[in-house]
Amino acid sequence: MDKFVIEGGHQLSGRVKVSGAKNAALAIMPATLLNNGMNVITNVPEVNDIFTMIKLLRHIGVEAEYREHYINLDTNNIISQHAPYEHVKKMRASVYVLGPLLAKYGYAKVSMPGGCAWGPRPINLHLEAMKKLGADIELEGGDIIARASKLHGALINFDISSVGATGNTLMAAVMAKGTTLLQNAAKEPEITNLCEYLVKMGARIEGIGTSRLEVEGVDELTHADSEIISDRIEAGTLLIAGAITKSEIEIEYKNSFHIDSVLSKLQDSGAKILINNDIININSKDLEIKNVDVSTAVYPGFPTDMQAQWIAYMTLANGTSTVTDTIYLDRFNHVPELNRLGASIELVNNSAIVRGVKKLRGAKVMSTDLRASASLVLAGLAAEGTTEVLRIYHLDRGYQKIEEKLSSLGASITRVPTTEF
Repeated sequence: MDKFVIEGGHQLSGRVKVSGAKNAALAIMPATLLNNGMNVITNVPEVNDIFTMIKLLRHIGVEAEYREHYINLDTNNIISQHAPYEHVKKMRASVYVLGPLLAKYGYAKVSMPGGCAWGPRPINLHLEAMKKLGADIELEGGDIIARASKLHGALINFDISSVGATGNTLMAAVMAKGTTLLQNAAKEPEITNLCEYLVKMGARIEGIGTSRLEVEGVDELTHADSEIISDRIEAGTLLIAGAITKSEIEIEYKNSFHIDSVLSKLQDSGAKILINNDIININSKDLEIKNVDVSTAVYPGFPTDMQAQWIAYMTLANGTSTVTDTIYLDRFNHVPELNRLGASIELVNNSAIVRGVKKLRGAKVMSTDLRASASLVLAGLAAEGTTEVLRIYHLDRGYQKIEEKLSSLGASITRVPTTEF
């Protein structure tokens, strides 16, 4: 097990490239189960969640080969429709195999998913959608068992806009008989990326990029290639790294409109943003950080996956800000750890009241989940003295060699083996 040792107070400079979006890749990789053939997925980030999905797909029978930033996935010899606990326990996205296995083979047995150690994120929306498509669902011994001789189109109105449920339902509906209408579907770029890949395979989907998706089922899909979009959460995290250290940096990132909500809030805080094609420049030199309230929302609103990083940034603002998470009401495990660094944050229901302080001071802190880990790294970059961030395996699930990217910008951050927990 490793930790990060960060010497804070270094100003950053230079340019760094944003990696592919792991959340998009984790949906597109199991989508290959819908076809028979060789699929090449490019711009795939080198993070642990990707390797977890590879192991799961190999268990099912996919011949998976990872090379630098691309994966070959051969789905010609599927041998199982079972996703067992030893693979699924590590990552909630493992449930994505449910839809394609059910659609293609009429049967799927998937262990209840695991992942980050915060909050209930139930999969009832996934299961209710499968039932509406005609599947028989049983829960037995910690497994989801789904059966259907042939799925059929249905009207599915999601009570909550859910990326996971939208993606899973899409992968089931593309081979269902007839028309499926998804209302209140997620509009996140990762879902658009998935839709575009399904269409390349021969799926018929209308309304891509909107909350109303109409799917006309087909009997067969063909193998196809896909390019993963750049990671909007990594992009936002790196931009806040520039802002919180009062630096000027550039990131190479396509589709800057994917993070308009983050860019707007950064500008409200006083940072200067300049976009030139696929380069985003943030200049925060001599910045007096203004306090800016944030409330998370489904896309295109401010992402819940940027909530922790924004709280870290606001700890050094000139005033008090309120950060409210309307997506996940208990996603604040990072708050007591940020307070250990000298922050002044109070939790009131699903809001963090952040009173800006003059400085943070290095301390030993512990990661509890992926985005909480990122917030602690950001705070450590700006803190006086040395910060040790433990349990960084959470970060390794979703950020590709983040310490190398930050070091290339001038940060003093080192990965060190440790026996501490």
